[in-house]
Amino acid sequence: MFPLSDDNPTSRTPFATIVLIGLNVLVWVFVQGLGAPGPLAESLCHYGLIPGDLLGTIAPGTRQPLSDTLVCVLDGNGSGTSVVTSMFLHGGWFHIIGNLWFLWVFGDNVEDVMGPVRFVIFYLLCGLCAAGAQVITDMNSTLPMVGASGAIGGVMGAYALLFPRARVNTLVFLGFYITTIGVPAVFMLGYWFLLQILGGLPALGSGKGGVAFWAHVGGFVAGLALIGAFTRSDYLRAYRTPLRKRGRDDGRWF
Repeated sequence: MFPLSDDNPTSRTPFATIVLIGLNVLVWVFVQGLGAPGPLAESLCHYGLIPGDLLGTIAPGTRQPLSDTLVCVLDGNGSGTSVVTSMFLHGGWFHIIGNLWFLWVFGDNVEDVMGPVRFVIFYLLCGLCAAGAQVITDMNSTLPMVGASGAIGGVMGAYALLFPRARVNTLVFLGFYITTIGVPAVFMLGYWFLLQILGGLPALGSGKGGVAFWAHVGGFVAGLALIGAFTRSDYLRAYRTPLRKRGRDDGRWF
């Protein structure tokens, strides 16, 4: 299931969500060269999160091939800033488009009950928790981890808890048949979370590349845990009142 939109109007312009999307796009264009092999590889090596390099569990001079011609040479003394910089990097066009679309669909409503400053802090904290979860699963890995999906996973966890009954219009692929259906957010996001766990189990400690499933899981759980501390009660009350007047209180939990 791929989300197309939600039936959950906002009361404020999501400035922080727009800025975060813009920053990711700017990094993709000016740092990663729109995915050109050279700039992309250089960005992954220098700014991606490499667990073994960050924790010093690998020997200096360790080589990590990225392709037949591109190799990262690691010194075993990675910078802690990569935990943050990796959140704004992506591995390809589908990666960045998918991530930023999810952020646009779910981020505006979560920001609407936090305010922009709290939302940015919440987003970054979820990204840090996501990175920690992925690192713990394979502390010796030499593969660069990049992507906003861990932080966005936190936004999705918050959305599922705040707006469980909000309708999410999703694109569904049934073999060669493609259709759209509206489902409750808790169903769509719960299904997504289950897929991350099932996808992550075979990857535990394997050292193989691919999707950072445990970063997604860690971000989602962080979003569930942190939402109560970042939601503004006055914003949430203002958010719910119009829905109650129209008989559309969607069963939010906060």
